[in-house]
This record gives sequence, structure tokens and C-alpha cells, in this order.
Amino acid sequence: MSEIKRSRCSINKESCPITNQGEHTAVTNFREYLRIPSVLPNADYEGCVTFLKKQADSLGLPIKVHSVVLGKPVVIITWTGLEPEQQSLLLNSHMDVVPVYPDQWTHDPFGAEKDENGNIYARGAQDMKCVGIQYLETIRRFIADGKRCKRTIHVSFVPDEEIGGRDGMGRLVKSDEFKKLNVGCAFDESRASPTEVFNLAHAERTLWHMKIHCPGTPGHGSLLHDNTAAERVHYIINKFMAFRKEEKTKLESNKDLIIGDVTTVNVTMMSGGVQLNVLPPKFILAVDCRLSLDRDLDQFLAMINGWCKEAGEGTKVEFILKGNHIPPTPLNEKNKWWTTLKGQLDTLKLEVKPQTMPGVTDSRFLRDIGIPAFGFSPMNRTPALLHDNDEFLNEKIFLRGIEIYHSIIQALANL
Repeated sequence: MSEIKRSRCSINKESCPITNQGEHTAVTNFREYLRIPSVLPNADYEGCVTFLKKQADSLGLPIKVHSVVLGKPVVIITWTGLEPEQQSLLLNSHMDVVPVYPDQWTHDPFGAEKDENGNIYARGAQDMKCVGIQYLETIRRFIADGKRCKRTIHVSFVPDEEIGGRDGMGRLVKSDEFKKLNVGCAFDESRASPTEVFNLAHAERTLWHMKIHCPGTPGHGSLLHDNTAAERVHYIINKFMAFRKEEKTKLESNKDLIIGDVTTVNVTMMSGGVQLNVLPPKFILAVDCRLSLDRDLDQFLAMINGWCKEAGEGTKVEFILKGNHIPPTPLNEKNKWWTTLKGQLDTLKLEVKPQTMPGVTDSRFLRDIGIPAFGFSPMNRTPALLHDNDEFLNEKIFLRGIEIYHSIIQALANL
């Protein structure tokens, strides 16, 4: 990392840490970002873009806003390296957050209120506005110290991750603009950890969302018709629940496994029927499936199709989303990004647990095109409250995360 002349960054080493309210600048920026209600389905992306433009300006860095899909901007802030021809480092986060039930929160979910213990409450505190700000504040520190990295760093802020990411990162990776970024390695999110251990994701399960159509004999509710829709629903649900029990037993009987190591299936919705005393011609089940890395996708599909055939004529699967198997980012000596990352984690004496991410993130789009991607949200000693009520992050944990990223990014961007 080389010395550079001071940029027009609005901070310096003397004024950077504390605002005139006695709060660290990074925390103030974090709380401001949290107050933007970028909650789906009508996320305030315009507010996010305005905020990020202000941050880029304070850093003296160029910002581009790409309209990959109308109304769903992708924001990229770039810090050009000393050797821009080298593959770049991509630091990704998503701007959108999931809905809230305000009456079940003890704090305003978009107030970013801080209690006497330094806990900052807001939707997105853990998932994942914290990480986006930690990226920017890490770069702010480099610039304030007059440093510059060998590789270019792109900080991306994408929309719609919480509803699958297909209109965000999913489209971005297919664009010419993305190809120009020349990405060699990427970072994204993981989960908070209530222990000293940090979670680091290098893989994700395969996501299938499906509807099972269960047709049957319609008729009057006072009769006992054969082959009713409810009987077929009963058969299908029993099959899914038996499979679910097997996977749950596997998880509970092996303390070395986590939820990302097994296949989960959950019936999440059921629709059908028109009147209380009328047998419906069809019920439809919605099923969420997360297939483990060792699960044979063809065999799993054949099993479900077999259940439908056994349930009765006309019972069939309709896929809403059918992901493909995406190989994990390798954690071995052949992957220079991993060996460098691990070296820094070891130097920091951090206990890190590599794992398969239980849910899906934007990392899967990157891994699918061959880019090594690590999910890492530096939040240990923190209860995992993503999508939960009273989501919070302690400011000391947040600031420690910037210190951790500073070490990691410095090493990777100078590899």
C-alpha cells in the first residue's frame, strides 16, 4: 500500500473519529442510512442513492448509478488502485430491507435509536446496512491516512436482494458494465453470531420455490366423494413432513452440522376453496425448499414427481424458482484469495467458522460466474435478529467490524 497526496475527503485523522455530538462519524453515517425506509415492496431507493452520493462526495470518489431495471438502481462507488489493470475487489451489499411489524418493536424500526448500552435499533442494522457502511468507512480510513491500494475496489449497493435479487445483482452480473469492473474476488453478507465465533459463508444451498397443484373431485360438503383435493393435499404434506423429520433428525443428531448442511422443506402457503360447504376442485400448496450441497437435484425432483403421481391423477409441480447447483468458493491453497483472507483472520486471532449460508444471498450470482465470493458480516457476540423484531447492532461491534475489514481489505487489495 502506497502513500498518496491527501484527497478532498471531508475528514482527516484529527477530525474523523468524533462528530460534534460526541459520536463516531461512522456510527452517525450508519444511523443516517438506517433511517432511510428502503423497505420492500416500495423501497426508498431514491433516498439511498442520495445518501450514497453524499458519501461518495465526502470521500472524493466517483459514483455511478446504473438503471438495470427501471426504479431499481444499482450504485457503484469506485476507488481506483495503483494497478487498475489487475483484477478488482468487489464489496457488495444490498440497500433493501424486509417489512416490519412496528407494534412488535420496542423502538422505531426506522429511527436508528441508540440505547444506553450503545445498541442501535433499526431494520437493516444487521441485514445489511451495517456492512455497506463498514466498507465505506474502511476506505475513508485509508484515504484519511493517505494510503492507496494496488487493486481497484468497487463498492456496490444493489436492490431487491430480499426478494431474490434477480432484478439487482442477478441482472448486474450479466451486464457489460459489470464485465468492465474486472472483478477477481467479492465480499457479501453472512449472519451475526451470539458467540465469539464469526460466521464466514463460502457456499449456499440451492433454492427451489414450488407450487404443488392438487386437483380433486368437487361436490357438496355433506358427501364422501373419492379422490378429493384435500386427500391429495394430505398425502403430499405427509410426504414432505416425513422428509423434513428425517433432515431435522440428521441435524439434531450431529453437533457438527448447522442448518446450512441439511435440506429444509417447509409448506408456507395453501390456497383453494370457494365456500364452506363446497368441496373445491383444487388446492395449491406452496413449498420452500433449500437443498444441501450434497443433495442430488435430479433425484430430489424425481422423488417429488413420484409423490405427485402417487397422490393421484393431475397432481403436479409448478416451479416459481428453480435454482441450479452452484459450486462453493474453494477454501484451499489453490485459492489465493482464501489463503490471504485466512492469513489476516489468523493474524487478528479471530475464530472463524466457514459454512454454507442457510439462506440465499447475492453471492450466488457471483459464484455462478466463477468469481470467488465470501459472505462475511463481522458481528460476533450478537444475537442473530435479521428479519426479526427489535433488530439491533451494538456500536462497539460495528466499529470493531471496520477494524477487521481494514485489515482484510488492505491485504486482499494489495495481493
